[in-house]
This record gives sequence, C-alpha cells and structure tokens, in this order.
Amino acid sequence: MVFGAGYVGGALARQALATGAAVTALTRNVDTAAAFRREGIDAVVADLAATDWHPRVAGGADFVVNCVSGGGTGIDGYRRSYFEGMRSVVAWLGKAGAGATVYTSSTSVYPQDGGARVTEAAELDRENERPRVLVETEESLLGMNASGGRRTVLRLAGIYGPGRHHLLGQVRSGDVAGNGGHHLNLIHCDDVCSAVWAALNNAAADREIFNVADDGAAPKAEIVNWLAGRLGVPEPRFTGVPAAGRRVVTPDRIIENAKIKSVLGWRPHYPSFREGYAAILGA
Repeated sequence: MVFGAGYVGGALARQALATGAAVTALTRNVDTAAAFRREGIDAVVADLAATDWHPRVAGGADFVVNCVSGGGTGIDGYRRSYFEGMRSVVAWLGKAGAGATVYTSSTSVYPQDGGARVTEAAELDRENERPRVLVETEESLLGMNASGGRRTVLRLAGIYGPGRHHLLGQVRSGDVAGNGGHHLNLIHCDDVCSAVWAALNNAAADREIFNVADDGAAPKAEIVNWLAGRLGVPEPRFTGVPAAGRRVVTPDRIIENAKIKSVLGWRPHYPSFREGYAAILGA
C-alpha cells in the first residue's frame, strides 16, 4: 500500500508491481490514478487526511509506505497533508493492521548549521512551524500501539533523479539559489526506494529513525560548477536567497548516513552527485 504516490511513491508502486505484488496506491490526482490503473496498479483517489478512504482500502497489507508530499498553501495545508494525513493512516492501521510501515520524512527537521555533522540523535527544530509539523508526524506513527506492525521513519535528504531536474534547470539559467559555500545533501530517487525496501524487510528497523543521504555531501558550488562543465554552460552565480517555494536558505550541514548502513546494511547505488547526475545526463 502506497500513500502519496507521487515521484517516490510512484516509483515504489511500480517496483512492487514488477515483483508480482498486488499494489494499491492512494493519490489526490485523478489523472495519476488513471495512469496507475492502466499499468495494473489499483488506485484510490482520496484526501489522505480524510477517513472516507478507510473502507475502500483493504487492510492487512504486508508493506505500507506513506510518502505524501505537501498539499495546498500555507501552514494549514502543510499540516493537513503531513500530520492529519498520518493521523488518518494511524487510525486505519489500528483497525486494518500491516506487516511494516515506512514514513518518508525529511532532514529539514534538523536546525543545525555552520557545517555541523548531523546524526539521528541531533536536536530537532520544534520552534519553526514546518519542521515541527514533520516531527509531530513522525511521532504520530512511532507512538502508535503495536497493532499497527513494525514502523520506521526515513529522513530524506534532497531528492533528485530522472525527471526531477530542478538544480539542472538553475544551472542552465545561470542563477542558482542559496549559498555556494553550503554543503548540499542529496539522495537519488533509486536510493530512496532501496532504503525503503531495506526498512520494510528488516525487523531491526522497527521504531527506528534513519537519515537517508548519499556519501558525497559537497559544497553547493562544487556540485553546480561540475554540472556546468558537464552541460557546457558558464559557471552560474549564487543568488544568496532561498529557492522558489522555500522560506529560508537551506542550512549548511552534513547529514550522516552511518546508522542505516550499520543497522540495515544499506548502501547508496549513487554514492555522490557525480554518479547520480552522470546517469541522468547519460554519460
């Protein structure tokens, strides 16, 4: 069962289908649902934060993944998508049960800056509204009773991959948001999916939180200048302001991935931006 079957969720649903599994995906988008059905994926169109989908989705799934993204505008839409959506999932799990559930959260729950190295034990940002919503969403899943089966939180770094070329677009334009001296933590979509499967299939992941980032956190200037060279365009300038849709410039920190490697044996297929973007660019 995949809740929030967008970029990552859609990839997971298709991977599960390829193994011969029966897959159900919940999405807000009617067109996305129609595309899933054509591929053989059972699709339910619903607002995750509501409860009217509960009787429409069979319980007892071996695996459940909640990778919903923000919907609507403002903090109210953010809270509805994440916290209220998870509250609905938790209520459904309490009745329907599941073998294992994974929630894909974000490393934006961390406030650390100044080049700090950040592990899962780091202090969380409970002062700012959006990170606090994500923390409360994580706690909602991890705090439910055992009837819901195993559950795991994965805190994802910045996702990129085929069809998700925001940074490439900025490099081509000549203007890149943020600060070139800040480290940029990335994770390829394929590696997000492999981390999800690792958590779903390993009992050691129960009630655990893992950072999911590649091994190659590098200053943003190093990454974009490398990309500019591969694209054959001039090195871009940094605007020093947040990217469109973001409230603040991403802090300068290095997200540590040692825990998921040690506990689950996971390794990124694309250990740095070089391997990941080389695959995207076809070289």
